[in-house]
Amino acid sequence: MGAIMDKIKGKAKEIEGRLTGDKIRQGQGRAEKAKGDVEGATSRAARKVKGEARRVKAKVNAKVDRSRAKARSRAR
Repeated sequence: MGAIMDKIKGKAKEIEGRLTGDKIRQGQGRAEKAKGDVEGATSRAARKVKGEARRVKAKVNAKVDRSRAKARSRAR
């Protein structure tokens, strides 16, 4: 949620700077908006990596379980 708020606040500051002719305020707004963009992108990337890690872990666990079951059936 922080990324969205940074984008909104950044856009508001940018507009405020444009209306008042304050170039510094415009720059601050663009910087805050960019910060929100970066935070959003990293959050999405982290979710994708975590999801893929869960899928890989599930596949490995399934394979290990099958191997253990095979070993048990051979031992009998």
